Amino acid sequence: MKYVEKKIAGQLLKIETGRIARQSNGSVLVTYGDTIVLATVNSAKEAREDVGFFPLQVEYREKHYAGGKIPGGFFKREARPGEHEILTSRVTDRPIRPLFPKGFKKETQVMITVLQSDGENNPDVLAGVGASAALVTSTIPWNGPIASVRVCRIDNKFLINPTRLEVENSDIEMIVSGNKETVVMVEGEAEGAKESEILEALKEAHTVIKEIIEMQIELAKKLNIVKDNFEIIEPNSKIVKSIEKIVGNKIKEIVQITEKSKRSESKEILVSEVLESLSESYPDNEKEISSIIDDSFKNEFREMILKTGQRSDGRKTTDIREITIEPNILTRTHGSALFTRGETQALAVTTLGSKKDEAIIDSMDEDYKKSYYLHYNFPPYCVGEVGRIGFTGRREIGHGNLAQRAIKPVLPDYDDFPYTIRIVSEIMESNGSSSMASVCGGSLSLMSAGAPLKSHVAGIAMGLITDGKRHAILSDILGMEDHLGDMDFKIAGTEDGITAIQLDLKIEGLSFDLMQKALSQANSGRLHILNKMNEVMPKPNDISPYAPRIMSININPEKIGALIGPGGKNIKKIIEDTECEVNVDDDGLVTVAGENTQKCNDAIECVKALTFEPEVGMEFDGKVTRIMSFGAFVEFVPGREGMVHISELEWRRVDKVEDILGVGDSVRIKLIKIDDQGRLDFSRRALIEKPEGYVERPKRPRREIIKMEKDHLRKRDFR
Repeated sequence: MKYVEKKIAGQLLKIETGRIARQSNGSVLVTYGDTIVLATVNSAKEAREDVGFFPLQVEYREKHYAGGKIPGGFFKREARPGEHEILTSRVTDRPIRPLFPKGFKKETQVMITVLQSDGENNPDVLAGVGASAALVTSTIPWNGPIASVRVCRIDNKFLINPTRLEVENSDIEMIVSGNKETVVMVEGEAEGAKESEILEALKEAHTVIKEIIEMQIELAKKLNIVKDNFEIIEPNSKIVKSIEKIVGNKIKEIVQITEKSKRSESKEILVSEVLESLSESYPDNEKEISSIIDDSFKNEFREMILKTGQRSDGRKTTDIREITIEPNILTRTHGSALFTRGETQALAVTTLGSKKDEAIIDSMDEDYKKSYYLHYNFPPYCVGEVGRIGFTGRREIGHGNLAQRAIKPVLPDYDDFPYTIRIVSEIMESNGSSSMASVCGGSLSLMSAGAPLKSHVAGIAMGLITDGKRHAILSDILGMEDHLGDMDFKIAGTEDGITAIQLDLKIEGLSFDLMQKALSQANSGRLHILNKMNEVMPKPNDISPYAPRIMSININPEKIGALIGPGGKNIKKIIEDTECEVNVDDDGLVTVAGENTQKCNDAIECVKALTFEPEVGMEFDGKVTRIMSFGAFVEFVPGREGMVHISELEWRRVDKVEDILGVGDSVRIKLIKIDDQGRLDFSRRALIEKPEGYVERPKRPRREIIKMEKDHLRKRDFR
């Protein structure tokens, strides 16, 4: 066993190999605090020639035993990965994928398993460290290492790898991956942070990233790893010349076609012509020919932008595509908006629900509920294709999560708007930046639903074309610019600052100078989009008549028992009488949901009556519930009783309570005393005019009254 360890951000980070999973090509245990993650990596013996991409699979799994829990459900077994596991797999995949050699096609699998969680140190950020260390200690060719950290800001101070509690109290939170020179991947959110603040956070993160990279290099030196040989196969020069003769200037002309469908169709026709022309000369080289043509398209596309600053759809590098917005497009939904930017179109629909509609998350450490979530759907028809319909893909989950995080900071407080909020973004057309269109559409649909947002949120995707010397930063990228470019940098935010950020690179890093230029250019584009949104929908609508009515009230947590009643009697009665849903939280927040506003108000009044603090001197209209020999018990609000002693019925002497009151009678009473145990004494005679010449007789002490009540109960039980 070999290991390295060092204090990173106040905690001991240990990376070891040679003790567990020794048959894997590369395997490491990463320990941070008392959280332990196992990362393994293996690749196939032979390359897959049937695919035109690198078959890399990254799987991150959280085992419930790691947090001392048994999974929920019938089978009590971890099943499909949860959303957080999928998102962590993506965040781990993105920084390591570009560092494999071009043309490497051996199927490679990186598996990360959380073996132990201390509930404080997040294991997700250790996944990137483990994946990199496993690759570094393997024989698989890879141009690493990289490292990942989480950076947060609390009270204007940056923290690296904060605890879970610290993350909750932060206003900037990002997972950052980088190499020795710069940052290669970013995923995070903020509460309206300035571009300069985001850049400062990334620099803070990179300082620690370099320390973790040095640890991996030190570990690799202890092992004397010899990497497998891999040679990049250069294209056949004869085939290249043959293609050039047939193609001529056609690729240059096709790249300049502005409409996506026509451009794609023209490219397919050209590829077919070339394959047909060369079918006799090179009958077994169809894939190689197609690959050479793809490379030619990529080179021509990139050169056009770098040389002229002109993009394939005619825009300049800073131009935003034409935007159209149609709010309230669906009349029976709670809120909707159709957002179109160029050839990308998102239909966003907001649905408002009650407490019972919250999402319940069964996680490794603790179960929790979400009252806000956004789902993103990318059907095949949005790109004019026929595709397989199945489970929600990783891409859809990732894009939906990014849009969800972008909008979260502008949502109203739950106490002010006590709804469960679900946004669904249906991508109707796609030609780049569909996740950012979902941010814009989601914000508009929330306003359409009547949610009092703090402001609109807009998103923009930035691209980069570089040959090492020349650079072009592109605003609002197309799908082709994402596919053939070097960067996909998504930034969402308000007029005040950034709320979500995601950076993916196909090159081995992005300098902080270029990042600063991209952030500044994105700011201008974002403000342009926000102006369009504010013109169409400057303020929220009234809540849809088809949405449930939800009201809330805060009560003293000590009164929760009085509200619920014995066996739930009181709260069940409110639900039955008002036909409303009533929920109460441990902190005393009571929410009432129903279709009728008046019935919701009635339910709120019942809650108030059951939980309010009566004071001596208050008057009530009550109903007699029980008659005793010494007095009557009166319900003065639903579910709450007090006693009117026989001596407090009239100014004159009363021999029998039944002479004055009967069960079910209505009576006006006044609170005259609250004893140490919270028992209430009422008076009826205090509200009746006192007769002339009346002389007050001394009252019996309370203990005698209690004794009389007990004697009465014993006699009743004996009978």
